[in-house]
Amino acid sequence: MEILNLFGLETKLFVAQIVNFVILFFILKILLYKPISQMLEERSKKIKQGLDDAENAKKTLLNADNEKISILKVAKVNADKILENTKISAESLKQKTTEDAKKQATDIIDNAKRLAKDEFNKASRQVGEISVDLSKKIISKILSEIFTEEEKNIVLSKAVDKIEHGGYEKTTN
Repeated sequence: MEILNLFGLETKLFVAQIVNFVILFFILKILLYKPISQMLEERSKKIKQGLDDAENAKKTLLNADNEKISILKVAKVNADKILENTKISAESLKQKTTEDAKKQATDIIDNAKRLAKDEFNKASRQVGEISVDLSKKIISKILSEIFTEEEKNIVLSKAVDKIEHGGYEKTTN
């Protein structure tokens, strides 16, 4: 104790200071340390939660990007299929249109040939009728000079009958 007194340390005062320090320590521990500790712990939890949320958001964003890429791939495949189907449909329509046009052209040509043949047959009949009439007139004129009217009518009717029924050979040039 003398050593303590030598340095100017009083025991009663020293004990009182230790008691004051312990009391102050418990008061600060109860009043400040626990609330600050809880506040720091809550803040640490919030920071950890924020980091976890950020990590989850990053994973979600990565998943969304992957899903976007997957959806775009599927959309591209679907678009390619639609484009291919459109090309096939267009080619089919083109072929059908071409076939229809060919059929129409063939029908028009066949119809034109039939009409031309009908016109040719009609013209041939008219030419035949004209030639028969002309032949009648020529024969009548020639025969009227050689035969009597009665003989002329007999010969004329036989000649016309042969001409009309194809009795004479037809020659083509």
